[in-house]
Amino acid sequence: MTGTAERAARIMARCDALAVYSIEPGAITRPYGTPALTAAMDDVAAWMRNAGMTTRRDAIGNLIGVYDAAPDVPSPQTFLIGGHLDSVRNAGRYDGILGVLSGVAAVERLHARGTRLPFNVMVVAFVDEEGLRFHTTYLGSRAFAGTFDDAMLEVTDSEGRSLADVIRANGRDPGDIPAGAQDPASFLGWVEAHIEQGPVLEAADLPVGVVQAIVGGTRAAITFRGVAGHAGTVPMGNRHDALCAAAEFVLAVERVAGTRAGMVGTVGQLEVEKASSNVIPGEVRLTLDLRHHVDTTRAEAERELRDAAREIADRRGVALDWQEVQGYACTVCDLDLTAALARAVERAGIAPRRLPSGAGHDAVTLSAVMPVAMLFVRCRGGVSHNPAESITESDVAVTCQVLDNLLDDLAREHA
Repeated sequence: MTGTAERAARIMARCDALAVYSIEPGAITRPYGTPALTAAMDDVAAWMRNAGMTTRRDAIGNLIGVYDAAPDVPSPQTFLIGGHLDSVRNAGRYDGILGVLSGVAAVERLHARGTRLPFNVMVVAFVDEEGLRFHTTYLGSRAFAGTFDDAMLEVTDSEGRSLADVIRANGRDPGDIPAGAQDPASFLGWVEAHIEQGPVLEAADLPVGVVQAIVGGTRAAITFRGVAGHAGTVPMGNRHDALCAAAEFVLAVERVAGTRAGMVGTVGQLEVEKASSNVIPGEVRLTLDLRHHVDTTRAEAERELRDAAREIADRRGVALDWQEVQGYACTVCDLDLTAALARAVERAGIAPRRLPSGAGHDAVTLSAVMPVAMLFVRCRGGVSHNPAESITESDVAVTCQVLDNLLDDLAREHA
């Protein structure tokens, strides 16, 4: 069965099959280095081999399947399709997985027809995009792209096990990671089919869309330090309440993000130090996550929020500590490859709607060494990182058709 409808049905069934692999009963939770992730990788490796690919695992654990180019092509380049198989805690069954399985399905069509292209097709299942276990960022794709930081090997999980120890426990040598870095000159590009994780396509009644950029982001850890005091004896005008300062700042985040189109700002954690019902909060720690697809706009909003935090702290007589935890620039998808993907969507009879991605993806890392493009697939309600994550078989069939069109077009271009 190689038609789009048949392959879509198989993808949906395989997503269901992989959903049983989890470290938590009744939920989908597949962190890096766990037996659950290994079992999922083993199943996908078998599907890759049945589709005519040779498979291997690199030192970090990424699963790599290769469908060789036509034998008469000297020194063929490689085109990549894929995603990731790890998950967040209590995840849905399509985030990351759809990219891997749609890549396998694209190769199944070629293999069933006995077709070899003028380039290799590589399907990659990255092993750690979500960073659940070690709070890492794009661990698998960094190793693949040659940007892995050896200092990460000493990072520990909640049980005190280092990344290096976990790699060894899975039968691999962390010292081999540098050797697994790929040669950028050998790649034509990367494409990933991914659920949208937002409501735009559903609102537009479109099954798929083309990602133009992956937003940049700022993450900060912010602390307001006031003076703890008795809730019954300190007059309101004499208080230096850290929680009131933090609450005012949370509303400033909502205001600043809400006045800029396309921006999102979130305070996801807020912790009151030594909280008690009858004590004025003396110290409050919170997090800021600020994202936008234009770096200058994000930087402007960050400056405004820093100024707002300072003004709040000074007015309320509390101290402010602002630590930037992580900052990453917007990733603009490759113009030529994205245009080719848009044409493949149009050939499938779909208006190629372009939109940004508010979430991060392995394409951020890969963009440093090769052209990248992404296809978004409509998901119900824009829900993701949640068991309610939902896509339709008919939209997956469209996804298969788009990838078929793209590979066919690239084959003609490189013939």
